[in-house]
Amino acid sequence: MTIADSGFMMENGGSCLPYTPEQEKQIVDDLMNKSESNLREGNLYYVVSNRWFTSWQRYIGQGNREYPINRHFPDPQHLDVVPSKTVERPGPIDNSDIVLNGNGFEGDDLEILRTLEEGRDYVLVPREVWEKLFDWYKGGPALPRKMISQGITHKKFMVEIYRLCLKLTDSRDNSQSIIRLSKKASVHELYGMVCTLKAIEQEKARLWDYFNKQKQTILIASNRTLEESTLQMDQDWVHLCVLHLQILLEVQQDGYWPSGFGMDSTGNELALVPMEPPRSSVSIAGGPTLSNGYSTVQTSNLYRGSALGSTFTDMEDGYDGLRSVAKGDRGGLAGLQNLGNTCFMNSAIQCLVHTPPIVEYFLQDYTEEINKQNPLGMNGELALAFGELLRKLWSSGRTPVAPRAFKGKLARFAPQFSGYNQHDSQELLAFLLDGLHEDLNRVKQKPYIETKDSNGRPDVEVADECWRNHKARNDSLIVDVCQGQYKSTLVCPVCSKISITFDPFMYLSLPLPSTVTRIMTVTVFYGDGSGLPMPYTVTVLKHGYCKDLSQALAAACCLKSDENLLLAEVYEHRIFRYIDNPSELLTNIKDEERIVAYRLPKKRAGLTRLDIIHNCRQQCTPDSRKGDEKNFFGTPLVTYLGEDAQTGADIDIAVARLLSPLRRKPYPLLSKVHSVKENGSVSEDNPTNSCNTQYGSGNQSEYSTELEEMSRWDLSFHLSFTDERGSSREPIEKNSLIRPGQIIRVMLDWTDREHELYDASYLKDLPEVHKNGFTAKKTRPEAITLFSCLEAFLKEEPLGPQDMWYCPNCKEHRQATKKLDLWRLPDILVFHLKRFSYSRYLKNKLDTLVNFPIHNLDLSQYVKCKDAPSQSNVYELYAISNHYGGLGGGHYSAYAKLIDENRWYHFDDSHVSPVGESEIKTSAAYVLFYQRVKSAATPNGTGESSLGHASS
Repeated sequence: MTIADSGFMMENGGSCLPYTPEQEKQIVDDLMNKSESNLREGNLYYVVSNRWFTSWQRYIGQGNREYPINRHFPDPQHLDVVPSKTVERPGPIDNSDIVLNGNGFEGDDLEILRTLEEGRDYVLVPREVWEKLFDWYKGGPALPRKMISQGITHKKFMVEIYRLCLKLTDSRDNSQSIIRLSKKASVHELYGMVCTLKAIEQEKARLWDYFNKQKQTILIASNRTLEESTLQMDQDWVHLCVLHLQILLEVQQDGYWPSGFGMDSTGNELALVPMEPPRSSVSIAGGPTLSNGYSTVQTSNLYRGSALGSTFTDMEDGYDGLRSVAKGDRGGLAGLQNLGNTCFMNSAIQCLVHTPPIVEYFLQDYTEEINKQNPLGMNGELALAFGELLRKLWSSGRTPVAPRAFKGKLARFAPQFSGYNQHDSQELLAFLLDGLHEDLNRVKQKPYIETKDSNGRPDVEVADECWRNHKARNDSLIVDVCQGQYKSTLVCPVCSKISITFDPFMYLSLPLPSTVTRIMTVTVFYGDGSGLPMPYTVTVLKHGYCKDLSQALAAACCLKSDENLLLAEVYEHRIFRYIDNPSELLTNIKDEERIVAYRLPKKRAGLTRLDIIHNCRQQCTPDSRKGDEKNFFGTPLVTYLGEDAQTGADIDIAVARLLSPLRRKPYPLLSKVHSVKENGSVSEDNPTNSCNTQYGSGNQSEYSTELEEMSRWDLSFHLSFTDERGSSREPIEKNSLIRPGQIIRVMLDWTDREHELYDASYLKDLPEVHKNGFTAKKTRPEAITLFSCLEAFLKEEPLGPQDMWYCPNCKEHRQATKKLDLWRLPDILVFHLKRFSYSRYLKNKLDTLVNFPIHNLDLSQYVKCKDAPSQSNVYELYAISNHYGGLGGGHYSAYAKLIDENRWYHFDDSHVSPVGESEIKTSAAYVLFYQRVKSAATPNGTGESSLGHASS
């Protein structure tokens, strides 16, 4: 049983807990630190429900003083906890809310819900921590998971939460079974599990990769992992259901394999496959390792089915060697099967495989270009897999292709794309272009080249030097056709040092300048008590910065030259956070939040800041002042104490000054002063300025003098020192000492007396930033042009605080200004439209229509290098990656132009259909692909520029 007050659990009526909450916390912290210093593949971790783990963290008091109030998600790093003495000890560990198949299973047999998110729904703890927690609390079920390494060239550790799920079909009776095991398990282990499950001898069993109800690849027992064998399929989120990767079991009977023929994925009859495959001089990535040695798959591990006596033929991605091939009739019109949330991959691939120079390159024999020595590459495997996929798509016919082998290679080299969650087509494109470059880099040994500063040299000289240095280390098809160069200029705001560099780029990520303004309401409070708080509604750019909001408020409230504004977010009558970063995006501030601005002096170095929160009491007595009663209300007040402020009396005076505009009667506090003075000569009935929100210097000076006189006797208010959450209190006495230059947080207790003297309504009902329904009707966003996006990308702007530049003159990091200019453009120019925005709590998509030219995009005026007059800067659009819908539930497709036909097609996964040129301009356009027009081919010798962008 649990005893709430003492925190002790009695067992068998006698023994008690051996550890206090503080000791439990220390033990777990030590074990966590030890585990983090010893990360290695194979370490065992346990999945624990965040619901239970949060209750345990509250119990041990973790985060009581270090973390802000969490009002969004139960993030274990931001827990709204109270001291452990007020929290009951949690019950047994309960993971029932994160498992799919209930409590009838244990450990490896349990399947964890697929929609969970680490930190929100579950946490991972090392084995040693789990053993301690289980020893203290019991419960379960235990959910052990192993740490695995992902990636080839850039390995990273991750805990395999969701294991590979295989659906086994027995060819004897078509019965089906589910097998779960790690993607790092070997094919030999898979055979062992299947043979144990079916009670058969391993020599009499063989397993097939069984995709689309066709036998694809036979698996031979070996130490090769399932991941390396491209067995990774296990779910299809498109239909929101689990789709298990299927394998087919065939059992030898009387020395013979089952008779009959199957059908392969290309529709050909599939005869029996011998256990020892025939040899061939042809090899491609993902297939058997034969004479050229470019594949990592061993002959004894895996081979593809084919007719007896034939060479290996494609059954999936069209692997037919590296010899030169020609485009098939009506080639380039095959779709790509959606393997489960892989529309993002299909969209990017279709754009690349319809890029003319890339098509021409991969249809030729590119064997000599493969770079297996590059440590930054992928042993040529990614280039081989992509090339063979392209060849299949450009072969004759329109049968959709399942890019399973390519997806497997992609997952091996880029673990972030493993599994079947939705991803970003531009992120995949960036990785793929970079990976293809490294696999095809003609430079086998990269020379060391020391970079030099411009030091006032001509731009042309510096740019050519940088480009030569880049080409000395990077020389590939991708560099030849996809990489350009831009000029970056940094200026130090202190010493005006100018630094100019020339850097390569593979695509341009363009921001979408917002044509929609945002209305924001912020309440301004006076930090010196010279006026009533006043809400101001200002209009700012929707995607502007906090400095824009401060500037608009400063103009609206007539901010003085010796003042500035301190923005803060108020939640539950306390300051949740100060918004003191001028470069913070306004998108981080949500409409339902409550924002205040405090007018404070500019020169406040060395002064003591005073934060005041309000607590309502019915009656204040000496006993109740020491109690824990809390009933927060109103808006916190902020001010600064004078340089000579040293005692609690100074805090009392500052509070009285801040509350002075809220007086119900003029100078009500003087009644107390009058009662204690020997000669009462002050009148309470002077009506002058009783309702004025702006106090003249005479009145304010007179009032300040009387406050100082009053402070000589006793404190006027019931004040306590507290923390930022108001969870602790220590009464402030008249002679309580304070240290200058720090932040003091004070709780002001309001009794009936304070409510009688001051009108607290001015502190209540803080308005939201934006209240729907009370503002003007929203207008439909206007279309913007590609040129305005490009100009926004090239405009000068200060670096963010997280991107400070180290100035070689100042020898310090400075928030320099940065200006980008295009210097040389590539033959293939890719524009990424930054439609997705991210704030603290949400992600958003901009559906603004961008008007982009289809023909004759002329960028001449943006290119600063004028020494190549023969090089055209006019481009034609040939492909678009589209994104429809919102985040999480969106869909990708592609528009691509067949250059030979001069006709556009819509590639929507497996479905390919013609589309009119007038239909391809939509608000779904996400990544735009342009090809340079040869100078002589430019129609009329002119292109569409930013000065005239008529609709194409």
